[in-house]
Amino acid sequence: MGRYTDSVCRQCRREGEKLFLKGDRCYSAKCAIEKRPFVPGQHGQKRRQKTSEYGLQLREKQKTKRIYGVSEKQFRNSFKKADRQAGITGDNLMILLERRLDNVVFRMGLASSRKEARQLVNHDHFTINGKKANIPSMLVKAGDFIKVKESSAGSAKFEDLKAAAAYKTPPEWLEVDVENLSGKVLALPGREQIDTVVSEQLIVELYSR
Repeated sequence: MGRYTDSVCRQCRREGEKLFLKGDRCYSAKCAIEKRPFVPGQHGQKRRQKTSEYGLQLREKQKTKRIYGVSEKQFRNSFKKADRQAGITGDNLMILLERRLDNVVFRMGLASSRKEARQLVNHDHFTINGKKANIPSMLVKAGDFIKVKESSAGSAKFEDLKAAAAYKTPPEWLEVDVENLSGKVLALPGREQIDTVVSEQLIVELYSR
C-alpha cells in the first residue's frame, strides 16, 4: 500500500466515526465529520446497503490501520507476530500497536496526533535509553526511557507541545515528565488499559478466513 496523501478527514468520514487523526482539530467545530457525517464521494449521501459479515471485518481492520497510521504490510506483520505469541491474539495485536514508538510519543502528550509523532520521530528528535531512535515502528519495552533530544528541546515546536502536554493525562503504564520532555515505560499495557475503540475479534476473524 502506498503512502496516503489525501485528506485524513476523509478516512474518518469513510469509517463513520472520529478517528482523531488531526489532533486538537478533531475536538473542535472544524472537524469534517461534524459538517459532513456521510461517506465521501459522489454517492456518499445515498442510503447504505446492509454490510456483510466480511464487510464488517474488513472495515474494522481498515479503521484500526488508520487510527495507528500503519500500512497494510506493517499491519499484517503485526498480526502474524501477535498470532505467534501466547495469549489472546486480538489483545496481543492491540498491545503491539500501542508499543510502537510513534504511538508512545503521542500517548506521552509530546505530539498532537500519531501522524505528528511519526514525523517527529522520523526527524530524529527522540532518544530511547540515551540512544538515537528515529524509527516510528520501534517497539518499546518495559523500563525504556524516552526523551526529546537536548538539541530539539528548546525549539518553539517543543515549547508549544510542552505547554499542551501539561493538560493531558498519560495512560497509567507511562510515567511522563513534561517539564523535561521525557517519559518512562513503567510496564507493557494490558488490553483493558488501551482506550482505542476497536473490535479486534473481527480482525482476528478476518485473518482466520
